[in-house]
Parts: sequence; structure tokens; C-alpha cells
Amino acid sequence: MLDLHLKTHRCCDGVTRRQALHLGSTGLLGGLTLPDLLAMESIAPGLVKPKAKACIFIMLEGGPSHIDMWDLKPHAPPEIRGAFHPISTKVPGTQIGNILPHCAKITDKFSIMRSHSHGDNAHQTGRHWVLTGYPPSFPDGQAKGMPFNELYPSIGSIIAREIGGNGAVPPYVEMPNPLGPGGPGFFGPKYAPFTIETDPVQPDFEVRDLTLGKGIDDQRFQRRRQLLKSAEQLGASGLPTGRAKAMSTFYEKAIDLVTSPQAKKAFRIQDEPKKTRDRYGLTSIGQCSLLARRLVEAGCRFIGIDHGSWDTHVDNFTSHEKALVPPTDLAFSALINDLDERGMLEETLVVMMGEMGRTPKINKDAGRDHWSQCQSVIFAGGGTQPGSVIGASDKTASLPTTTPYGIQDLLRTIFHLMGVNSDKSFQTPLGRPVPLVNGGKIIQELLV
Repeated sequence: MLDLHLKTHRCCDGVTRRQALHLGSTGLLGGLTLPDLLAMESIAPGLVKPKAKACIFIMLEGGPSHIDMWDLKPHAPPEIRGAFHPISTKVPGTQIGNILPHCAKITDKFSIMRSHSHGDNAHQTGRHWVLTGYPPSFPDGQAKGMPFNELYPSIGSIIAREIGGNGAVPPYVEMPNPLGPGGPGFFGPKYAPFTIETDPVQPDFEVRDLTLGKGIDDQRFQRRRQLLKSAEQLGASGLPTGRAKAMSTFYEKAIDLVTSPQAKKAFRIQDEPKKTRDRYGLTSIGQCSLLARRLVEAGCRFIGIDHGSWDTHVDNFTSHEKALVPPTDLAFSALINDLDERGMLEETLVVMMGEMGRTPKINKDAGRDHWSQCQSVIFAGGGTQPGSVIGASDKTASLPTTTPYGIQDLLRTIFHLMGVNSDKSFQTPLGRPVPLVNGGKIIQELLV
């Protein structure tokens, strides 16, 4: 099966994912070295009793076509309804696209929101808005080089800060690339994600920084560790402290991760039976979803899965039918079934969405363009109502006809389910108070 999750994919703005997410390699917004990453420290959980212990957030980067997958309009004119048709599902009266046969069998285990809407039709800025709840202070395509104190923290960094870790693995992991601009924002690098920069679908998959460097055996590693301790003792006698003193703690946490059998086991996806790996699909999104389940088992709080390339301005229907939807359909259904069978679904929230939907009207290149005014969001587990369809769109899937739910509503609901107090405010490095969620309301009809 063709898997289009290419790390060099360019969206329509001409910016590659790696260029757009350059900040992730600067030590400010993600993709940190292990010692910087492991600066995360657990603090007391929020005031809300959590229903979900972890969240798996699947970002279909580029914008999946809601009107071709989750919200078909079979009675619309041909230039709107497109090539696909609705099929019946496990839930009587609920229909989804015929290109989602696996998901059709388990609609009783997840919910479809058809009335999500926001006002940003661009890729980078749209993802920043979706992940942080705030419009960005940079134009689309120009996130590179933005100072961290001018960016807002993303959902994963907030959860890492407010809830902290629950095991040997970092509390916030992204794979195989950062979800988007934002990262820890003005929280600073100690709440950045641990970004797995290799794809678990690769036969030689190995997580960087979890193994000793080439030519370094255990004896040499222990000597280096002792040398570090000796340097710290000298520092206590009068050498500079401050950041150097803080970094010693981070390095020790990094060492704990490198030497932790539990952490290594969690990331060792090769231990999964072939039958299980095949069940998820030998694709990027399939193996990332399987690894996400393993990380939840190991205590990770927030796992972000970045999966492209859904920016289908040209040949939307072939791309969705042949390359994009089949691996996603298989991976998502396998993840939900697997979590359910293991008794994990009730305490694991799964969210799948893009930064936008696609235009109802088909363009001259048989593609669909950007459309953020109406899109579908999928929820499963973690205290959400299974088998529901929330909201509705008009006859062309252009706008919600029921209460439109926005990004702030989505974030407030996720935080509520995770036990994070959404009414809390933080201060930027310049002393400006910023609410964790700026407005919005909990989506009550989504909850159990």
C-alpha cells in the first residue's frame, strides 16, 4: 500500500514540514536534546477529576476532506458531492464515506463532530491556532526564528506542565515529526515534547538518545557519569551555578531514561507480535498508532501523531481513496479496538482531526481547497460519548447548522477530560497574564 507520509512533503505554501518546524530543532519549540527535554517536572494535577489518564492526538496534517469522509452530501450537485457515497455503519442511522470500511464497523466506539469551525485557512497558522487556542503572531510560512516568548504553549506542553509524568517515559511525545508551530511556547524548553525523529514503520527503527553512542560501552558510560558527578561537586565549591546547576538535574533525568529498562521496552515496537503490527498496518500512521498505545501503557500523558499529506488541491479523490484514507482507516480502527480490548479505552482519549477541512466545491484540478469554516473531528474514549454524531452542517457541508464548536471549546473539553483546570492563567516571561483557554465552553453533548 502506498504511504504518502513523506518527511519532505510540501504543502501548497511551498514550505516543507521540516522548514516549517525548524523551531523544533532550535531547543525552543520541540525536538530537543534529551537533557533539555527531561527538564519536565511533575506538579500537582488540576482541580478537575480526570476521566482520561492520557490523550493520543492524531493530526491529519494538511486538512482532510470532511465532505468525502465523515459528512457526505449525496444529494448535493456533482461538483460538490464528489466521487464517494455514504455507507451504513454499526450505529443505525449514522453513515460515513465508503472509503472508511473499517471505521464503519466500530462507529459504536467513537463519536463524530460535524460542526467544528474556525477562521484560519492556512497550514502553519491554522495548526498553531488548533494546538494552542490562540492565533499566532507570525504570518503563515514564517514561523522560523520566532522567539519562544512570542509563541503560545500547545496542548501537549500544557498537559505535561499541569499533570506531569506517570512512568519511565516522558509525559509528552510526538512522532514522527512535531505536530506544528507552538510547542512549549513561552513555557520554555523544559515542557517541550520528546520528538521521535525516526518513523516506527522503518525496519531499523530506533529511538535516538535511548542507546549509548557508537563505541561507548557500559564501562565507559559509567566513567563519564562519574566524571559528571565530580564536576557537579566542584561546582558546589564555588563554580558557577544557575543554569549549570539546573542542567545537572536534567542530565541526571536523561541518564535515568537511557538506563531505564522500562523506557527502552516501551519504545521497542519490534517486540509486538507480527499479527498485531499487521493489524495496525505497516504504514507510518499504523505503526505510530501502535507505538502510541505502548507509550500510554508506559505512563505517557500526551502523544501527538503527525500524519500528512492531506493538502489535496489536485486529484483529491484518488489521493483520498488510494493513498491517504486506507492506512488511516485501518490504523484508527485498530487503535480503538486494541485499546478497548485491553481495557484502556475508557481512560485514554483519542482525538483525530486536521487543521482544517476542504472546500465543498471541487476545483478545476479535481481537488478541494482549504476550508476551516466547517470540519469534522473524531473523538473516542476518555470519557466521551461513544456512537454519537454531534452537530450538523448545511446541505453542502459549508457551515454548521447547529451550534458551531470552536477551537477553545475543543481545548477546554480535552483539558476537562484530562483533569486540567482550564480557568488557570499563566504569565509570559514579560509578566503578561495569559489564560490557559481564552473563552470557550465544555462540549457537554460529547461527554458520557
